[in-house]
Amino acid sequence: MTETQPSAAPVLPPLKDVISRHSFRAKHALGQHFLLDLNLTARIASMAGDLTGRHVIEVGPGPGGLTRALLETPAETVTAIEIDPRGVAVAEELAEFYPGRLKVVSGDALKLRAADLTPAPRQVIANLPYNVGTPLLIGWLRDIRAYEQLVLMFQEEVAQRIAAAPDTDAYGRLSILAQWTCRTVLAMRLPPEAFTPPPKVWSAVVRMIPHEVQPEPALFAAMEKVTQHAFGQRRKMLRASLKPLGGEALLRRAGIEPTRRAETLSVAEFDTLARLVAEPGIATDQD
Repeated sequence: MTETQPSAAPVLPPLKDVISRHSFRAKHALGQHFLLDLNLTARIASMAGDLTGRHVIEVGPGPGGLTRALLETPAETVTAIEIDPRGVAVAEELAEFYPGRLKVVSGDALKLRAADLTPAPRQVIANLPYNVGTPLLIGWLRDIRAYEQLVLMFQEEVAQRIAAAPDTDAYGRLSILAQWTCRTVLAMRLPPEAFTPPPKVWSAVVRMIPHEVQPEPALFAAMEKVTQHAFGQRRKMLRASLKPLGGEALLRRAGIEPTRRAETLSVAEFDTLARLVAEPGIATDQD
């Protein structure tokens, strides 16, 4: 009796051939910048650690460079969400090489609940289109209980905002929401020439691991409200910017000096404010 030999990895066509065959030029309107270096895509896929048994969601796979790297990991499945019909065609072609492992979803990721597309344990690993990266992230943070981790590439400016510390120019609403719900690590920087076409800015990968305890939806909504007001007028003192939410009285209850500005507050201090705003019976001008 002969031993069963492991199946060989499929021989895939070169990415450049795929791009040529599908006339797949990047569209500025879709925020597309393709990462075609398979060494780099393999490094990004490896940042998630051991993906054995995991279900990975990728948004904006484009020509499929990162998709290929994810399929070479032990991930149980990869679900690719693509709005560009050319990208859908490329992904469906790639799926034929990986029967049952690559699922292709044609649609707008902003209008989908990604967690509904695949079972747990699930992760999002993606080179996000520049023009929708931030709203996609905020949507996933609202629903962060559904995910084991996020490994996401953004413009470096956005990545720096996610990981920024208080009292820095980059610190803002996105910093608070991200760090309140996750441990964030700026894991990798990539120069413009790593992409096709090269963007005008550097990019960076952020790894985000959800905290064990997460806010309830009502508390998350309160935090969104607090940070929106606080950083919407960040040059103003908090007693003015948070006036619609209770202003000086709210800040006194939180033990925060009303003359401080938003960028000086820690995530913990914003948590205190959000919990006060979320309390039943707390009336604000926005109610």
